Amino acid sequence: MIVGIIPARFASTRLMGKPLADIDGKPLIQHTYESASNSKMINKIIIAVDDEKVEQVCREFGAEVVMTPKSLATGTDRIAHVINKMENVDIVVNIQGDEPFISGNMIDLAIEPHLFDKKVEVSTLVKRIESVVELQSPDVVKVVFDYNNNALYFSRSQIPYVRDSISDENAIENTEIYKHLGLYVFRRESLLKFTKLKSTDLENAEKLEQLRMLENGFIIKIVITELEVINVDTPEDLKRARAYYNWLQSRKK
Repeated sequence: MIVGIIPARFASTRLMGKPLADIDGKPLIQHTYESASNSKMINKIIIAVDDEKVEQVCREFGAEVVMTPKSLATGTDRIAHVINKMENVDIVVNIQGDEPFISGNMIDLAIEPHLFDKKVEVSTLVKRIESVVELQSPDVVKVVFDYNNNALYFSRSQIPYVRDSISDENAIENTEIYKHLGLYVFRRESLLKFTKLKSTDLENAEKLEQLRMLENGFIIKIVITELEVINVDTPEDLKRARAYYNWLQSRKK
């Protein structure tokens, strides 16, 4: 069985109560749930919450919900807490709760490597960087990978550093530089193994948990997409998400 888990943490430092933030009369977490439900490969979607108010709202719009301890440090830990009690699960999709317009096609694209190769432990999505703002932002995680589409490294800095470029614009135009999109797909056993590992030096330096995977020998399969996601981390992001949703609705008229 393929299960999608949406971790929803109430106490976001930059946008308190983020899962319940309103976008055209619906909470953000409901938009994420409904968007993820467009996946053709996921058999079940569960929202992993840490707050009673979020739990109640999710149940009201019909989602399956599991309460998880507030003490869990990351969304991945929250997902592992849920999956640990579900033995009939083969593949686990980590769907970011703050991506209200995630495409079902993107989710299915990330799942596909697991269906064709039983050796794939983890897969994730990347997209080519198209703007200098993204290239320079430490909040946009860059990734490099080998000719087999296996991740080599993730960083908040520019990688690769294009030595012969005369400008950042030139680097983007002449070199394929990719950003990491936060959707992960795990084998169940790989997810549980990963969350039992201690944090690592590179992970602590960059504040990127995927580096813990690489430092411990996990092979992360990279899947390239041309589709984009909208993350909601700040009040400004929420404004952009609301504007984007209004634009989507206007196209349907």
